[in-house]
Amino acid sequence: MPGQGLPLRVATLLTGLLECLGFAGVLFGWASLVFVFKTEHYFEELCEPDAGPMGNVTGSADCKAQDERFSLIFTLGSFMNNFMTFPAGFIFDRFKTTVARLIAIFLYTSATLTIAFSSAGSAPLLFLAMPMLTVGGILFLITNLQVGNLFGKHRSTIITLYNGAFDSSSAVFLVIKLLYERGVSLRASFIFLSVCSAWHVGRTFLLMPRGLRSGDHGNDTTEGEKNTAESEKLEMQSKECLPAKEEALEPGKQPEPRSFWRYVLSQRFACHLVWLSVIQLWHYLFIGTLNSLLTNLAGGDRALVSTYTNAFAITQFFGVLCAPWNGLLMDRLKQKYQKEAKGSSAMKVALSSAVPSLALTSLLCLGFALCASVPILPLQYVTFILQVISRSFLYGGNAAFLTLAFPSEHFGKLFGLVMALSAIVSLLQFPIFTFIKGPLQNDPLYVNVLLVLATVLTFVHPFTVYWECRQERSSLAAA
Repeated sequence: MPGQGLPLRVATLLTGLLECLGFAGVLFGWASLVFVFKTEHYFEELCEPDAGPMGNVTGSADCKAQDERFSLIFTLGSFMNNFMTFPAGFIFDRFKTTVARLIAIFLYTSATLTIAFSSAGSAPLLFLAMPMLTVGGILFLITNLQVGNLFGKHRSTIITLYNGAFDSSSAVFLVIKLLYERGVSLRASFIFLSVCSAWHVGRTFLLMPRGLRSGDHGNDTTEGEKNTAESEKLEMQSKECLPAKEEALEPGKQPEPRSFWRYVLSQRFACHLVWLSVIQLWHYLFIGTLNSLLTNLAGGDRALVSTYTNAFAITQFFGVLCAPWNGLLMDRLKQKYQKEAKGSSAMKVALSSAVPSLALTSLLCLGFALCASVPILPLQYVTFILQVISRSFLYGGNAAFLTLAFPSEHFGKLFGLVMALSAIVSLLQFPIFTFIKGPLQNDPLYVNVLLVLATVLTFVHPFTVYWECRQERSSLAAA
């Protein structure tokens, strides 16, 4: 694959983009699918007649328990989406592309067939199907991220583009919802997704690179004098994560092995984990409870809930257009800082380019969180826009930061670990939801205030990275 021609590399890039766009992150269109499941009477037996103020039964039903069941399914699915990236990272690093993708195809196809043949009577099968669907999807994303290595200096842009496509794939459930409203059954839609497994198998054996890892900084060709300059440039990129004193070893001295746990226990990794976990919790809580939120704000009007659900899913589709701007920002700043660097290590130059991206992502999440906290239905259109931009920046920026801040040989494991640990934090979304529904009686004000304050704390991460780079510049100037 590294020696293949440009047309084949472009075909790999475009088909990978289509795969991420159509399959990888469909879980995050959950609000659209919940609308269909409720119409199909999934978990409807959990609804109870609503008693009025005098104890009289009214025409409406209290479906709090049904909403909690759907929230729990999404919590498990989103947890598995992140947590399983840790073992998936090991599998990918150890067995490479083909094995990882065959596992993904098996899980994804099993999940779509399970949903296709489920019904209101077998609704608990969703607890099995949704986690399998999300693990298969994240494996599709991880195996496609390596395609960025085939395009040299545009690597961060491609990584963020693929992550944006992952976000946009949530619109797939909107398509299923719209088709359902026009007479196409849920079963037919998911059988179609199952048949698409043939497409995934074809890409696996015909187009996907097999010798690269997601964190490798390989070059397009490895032979010939005309490629020497590019090879040297990419070799420098592969050393971006080495501390300055490791870059200038004495002649004849072998570099010390770079321990995986050394990086896991570093302050940089800890700050990044907190940054990702807090912002991600906001997004998961919002997506997982959106149907319930809209139902409350719309006063139970199903037509209005459907309209806002469609609007949310449509905005999600544009994540693929938002994410590349983050990667482009990082790539441009990195090139700029490399030209201006005077004695700074390549690692610090790369990290400097990540600071604006990290800060901007935190700012976007803060705006999204503030809008989501205001119980005004029309304002949710603004919330939807800020949410999709923030989320597309979050995951693209996360993957790109890990490639810049840590050694390439540990990328798969570090990416998996940070996602797994953030997944544990994401489990808080279910107790938060039940706390709002129960003791707070559907008033999320106090929870929202605490989460907004936690969002403000995420600005610590870009500040510490900036301070680290500034300290090195100061020490070099003093020298």
